[in-house]
Amino acid sequence: MSATKNIILTNEEIQHKIRRIAYQIYETNSDESEIVIAGIAGGGFTFAKKIQAVLMGICDAKISLCEVHIDKKDPLNAITTSMDAVDYKNKAVVLVDDVLNSGTTLVYGVKHFLEVPLKRFKTAVLVNRNHKKYPIKADFKGISLSTSLHEHVEVEFSEKNDLAYLS
Repeated sequence: MSATKNIILTNEEIQHKIRRIAYQIYETNSDESEIVIAGIAGGGFTFAKKIQAVLMGICDAKISLCEVHIDKKDPLNAITTSMDAVDYKNKAVVLVDDVLNSGTTLVYGVKHFLEVPLKRFKTAVLVNRNHKKYPIKADFKGISLSTSLHEHVEVEFSEKNDLAYLS
């Protein structure tokens, strides 16, 4: 039995949401000289790169990109980042993921960054599902979607055609 894929966001819609989130990040951090966009490895990092590209075109701040490695099967394992903690200390940081499902990945990512003093900390996701098991929210989100626990949201990023679908 093959699962049916229902497109929930087309490429055009995703590009619009990336641009809108980038503007929201800029508005929230307009007084900053540097903004760190920290993407969770995989879809979150790809989404973060796309946000970074838009931000670089709309503001004068330095936009640093950081890749965050979290073991999604066992988030208690050590979390690593492509930047040293000293490089994001006392800076504005936005933690980015493609889909917020149970909140486990995001909450452990938040915990990691809160071990260092930050100037401001926000979260951003493309798709926010409403199945959280932790009290975590996305400050910037592309779309909120109520789904059943049996449904799966997947985001496919490519050079020319990004898609988000429900299966």
